[in-house]
Amino acid sequence: MNYRGNSAFSHQQADKVGVLLTNLGTPDAPTKAALKPYLKEFLSDPRVVEFPRWLWKIILNGIILNIRPKRSAEAYKTVWTDRGSPLLYHTEDQAAAVQHALTQDLGEHVIVDYAMRYGKPSIQDALDRMMRAGVRKLLVLPLYPQYSASTVGSTFDAIANDFTQRRWLPEFRFISHYHDYDPFISALVNKIERHWETHGRADKLIFSYHGVPLRYLKNGDPYHCECYKT
Repeated sequence: MNYRGNSAFSHQQADKVGVLLTNLGTPDAPTKAALKPYLKEFLSDPRVVEFPRWLWKIILNGIILNIRPKRSAEAYKTVWTDRGSPLLYHTEDQAAAVQHALTQDLGEHVIVDYAMRYGKPSIQDALDRMMRAGVRKLLVLPLYPQYSASTVGSTFDAIANDFTQRRWLPEFRFISHYHDYDPFISALVNKIERHWETHGRADKLIFSYHGVPLRYLKNGDPYHCECYKT
């Protein structure tokens, strides 16, 4: 095993604290050609689809990857902008805002970066950049307030897999959820109230969440309960 190291390391390099924001991922372009490898990476993750691997590979490669890329590309085209994928540039903007806030409070020794669980920029590439910059303490924040094995759990798998191949590991903290964290709830409340002030208040307020199979809940996944608690 040839573990990855930092050949450019210098003893004069100052130690840094790193904050890595992670999101789900996006294809490189709203095209069938770009969607196919992205969907293959995403849907091949056993955390996302808990199904017998041999049977799922047949279904995925024989049916889904021959049908879904074209349909998904058409959907992506409806939201694609001059800056590219909204998920990508919103994540980039969030990272820049967090960097600005932490620099104001803590100084220049904090580095904020971002990565996608599937697609680009990859978690491995982001960690490589941070390690080269001198990050010795690392905080990973998946941008999912509620924990699910298919999102947060999968992100941890990717971080852990990277660490098994890396020679020098940083001190490490992983935030698994913040569904009832007071500042998060306050941010939601403030956004809703600002919307009501501008557009008026309707009869009902509906919260919508991404779904997961019911059997995930029955097998102990807390996502449903944490959404309800939020």
